[in-house]
Amino acid sequence: MPGISAKNTKKRPAPSQQGPKSKKAHVEKNEQSNDKSKKRSKPVTAPIQKDSDVSSEEEDELVGEDGVDLEEAEEMEVDSQPQVPKDPNAARESHKAQRALLDQRRAAKPHSVLLTEAKTAWSLARQKNVSKGQRTKHINALMDIIRGHVKEIVFKHDASRIVQTVVKYGGAKERNEIALELKGRYQELAQNKYSKFLVSKLIRLCPNHRTSILKEFQGSTRRLLLHREASSVLADAFELYANAYERSLLLRDFYGKEASLFTLTSGSDEEKEQSKKGLKGLLDGVDKERRRRTLTAVKENLTSIFNNPDKGAVSHAIVHRVLWEYLSALGGVEDEAEREKLRRELFESCQDVLAEMVHTRDGSRVVREFIATGTAKDRKIIVKAIKPHVERMSLDEEAQLVLFTALDVIDDTKLTSKSLVSDIVGSASKLYTSPQGRRSLIYLVSPRTRRHFTPAQISLLAETDPIRAQTSKKDEQTRMQEIRKAASEPLLAWISEHGAEVLRDPGGSLVLGEIMLHADGDKSAASEALLKAIATPYPSQDPATPHPISLPHASRLYKLLLQGGHFSQQTKTVVRSELFSPLDFAQKFIDIVGQDATISLTKGDGVFLVTALCETVVSGGDKNKSLQKTLRTWFSTDVRKTLEADKEKRGMSTLLTQISALS
Repeated sequence: MPGISAKNTKKRPAPSQQGPKSKKAHVEKNEQSNDKSKKRSKPVTAPIQKDSDVSSEEEDELVGEDGVDLEEAEEMEVDSQPQVPKDPNAARESHKAQRALLDQRRAAKPHSVLLTEAKTAWSLARQKNVSKGQRTKHINALMDIIRGHVKEIVFKHDASRIVQTVVKYGGAKERNEIALELKGRYQELAQNKYSKFLVSKLIRLCPNHRTSILKEFQGSTRRLLLHREASSVLADAFELYANAYERSLLLRDFYGKEASLFTLTSGSDEEKEQSKKGLKGLLDGVDKERRRRTLTAVKENLTSIFNNPDKGAVSHAIVHRVLWEYLSALGGVEDEAEREKLRRELFESCQDVLAEMVHTRDGSRVVREFIATGTAKDRKIIVKAIKPHVERMSLDEEAQLVLFTALDVIDDTKLTSKSLVSDIVGSASKLYTSPQGRRSLIYLVSPRTRRHFTPAQISLLAETDPIRAQTSKKDEQTRMQEIRKAASEPLLAWISEHGAEVLRDPGGSLVLGEIMLHADGDKSAASEALLKAIATPYPSQDPATPHPISLPHASRLYKLLLQGGHFSQQTKTVVRSELFSPLDFAQKFIDIVGQDATISLTKGDGVFLVTALCETVVSGGDKNKSLQKTLRTWFSTDVRKTLEADKEKRGMSTLLTQISALS
């Protein structure tokens, strides 16, 4: 009988053979788990994947109360080809024996009684559908069980989840109690694959203990950044939760042993203000020799990070901050030859990992500095490094600044057109749906326009302008025209193919307007594609697909094109683009849309659009006598009487005035 039972029981495969463990579908978390308002930016070089990285607390859905993985247990019990056992009680008896053996092993482990009691309370405290009062009751009971033993059990995978639950749902009193009990062990906890999640929660939810926790990492920051488990803890703490002084505690290790030994760490107000200045504050007032030693230490520490790209530390904001501080400090080196030598050595050490830096503010600034100060060969190396990631960089607020600086600085427009512009335009259908992607498209034809770029963004881009004046030889306007010319033809072709679809998106209509106004080349095909979209009967018979003119943003687009430019609040006039002819667009409007559709627009949402059409035709003077005659024929006496009957309608009086002006 035992032989038959063993034969019919599925054996658990070895870890190396069973493949990746399946995970449950993502479910909506409760209110308290949504308190992370920030998200750490992801490198553009990281592969796109679903959110499969879950914390230790979130993984507890896959684990039963006894700590046994429910899915693995289920696999042990279910055979891929189930057979009817000869003895129906054999499997039951076998499972009882296995359960008894498992209970014996669990009871022999340290703190087994405590963990058994804690898991009972934990199973109640972690439930999602429970009232606040009941949860508080269960958390207090759980805290009474683990109090005084947190440091002893926290390294166990199941016990770590229990403590995380207390920190997550408990109050400030429970969190502070746990933080005090774990004092002195945070560096060890951060390196554990289970307890590292607890450290991140305490850093986030216990601001009063955050400084003391981060101080325990001092002296080991660089080593922990290269540690597989601890790296993410330090990265999250630096980028998401720490203030300026707390960040300086993590940065200090990069400045060398001399800086750690001979600078204050007492946390006084004066010392905090000095620490907030980072490397610049450390070098203020020091002698030349000490400055040289400090800069050498920073460079060596950065090089050790760059020499281990597989560890993942290169993509962290803390490394990018040190790198930017070092580059900024090189400006204080008096010897120009020495300064250029140090910058050259730094570039050569990190040129292979530049694409992993562009997603943070400091990393983006570093790469833009290298582009601005580099030689033609250096710029070619940078473009080659970022080319595989152009689409994702275009969608990232910081990374796209690197692309814009490359377009502004690099004289070889054939290189940028082939490597950057073509990839941006090729992804237009994906980019126009997000604000960052729209800016990437608009920058190709209308860079730094205040209509789509904030003053802060323009100011950031202008930081490299003084350097560009020294390192770039081509005239700024010439370079901009060449970039626009390279982007115009494929962008206009994209409008010809997808314009009718894109104009229905509010953001997409903004992109279409800027391309039509500022692109260089023949726009007849693009104009026809846009006008055919509104040549359909108005209003639409399908409520699910309204007529484009019924969409306010689409109506504004056509009015913009008939005006030939944007209205300026300063001059109170329309500033027409030199690269677009509103008269040609009006001609195509009359030819494609036709009389019936145009008159029907005046009875609905297209009053202002038709007004702009008449105004444009009238502004052409004697050159457009034929167009004026056509419109005058369209708006016959009977039509005008119909419009006058609805004179109270908004914009109707202005339309009648423009119709009367048709000679």
